[in-house]
Amino acid sequence: MTKILVAAEASWVRDQVRTSLTGPGQLVIEVDRGQDVREAVLSNSPDLVILDLQIANMGGIAVALDLRLEAGAGRIPETPILLLLDREADRFLATRTDADAMLVKPIDAGLLRRTIKKLLSPLETAAVSAASDDA
Repeated sequence: MTKILVAAEASWVRDQVRTSLTGPGQLVIEVDRGQDVREAVLSNSPDLVILDLQIANMGGIAVALDLRLEAGAGRIPETPILLLLDREADRFLATRTDADAMLVKPIDAGLLRRTIKKLLSPLETAAVSAASDDA
């Protein structure tokens, strides 16, 4: 089961992402406050974190930086991050977060699915490799 954590204050952003991803073998976990993301990552161990730039009380950039620092210290698992930006100009600041990918809203469902597939493919390759090593 692929677990994807979506963090966005706006319910329409969470709805759009969930609708694009809902399918067999996928679980979408939602949070609407930036301060809740770290705990959600720790308790759910998602395969991917999708952060909206606009999250209540802690922006997506700050959350991404927090996740990278916590993972670097070994306190949470290293998880790929996809940032959802408000405009193209936000890419400049977003590159400082070490996010694995960025998309500008409004989000095209097909592009979102392709981006997520690319972000998750190293995980699937590692799982197949580990399974073949066990054989």
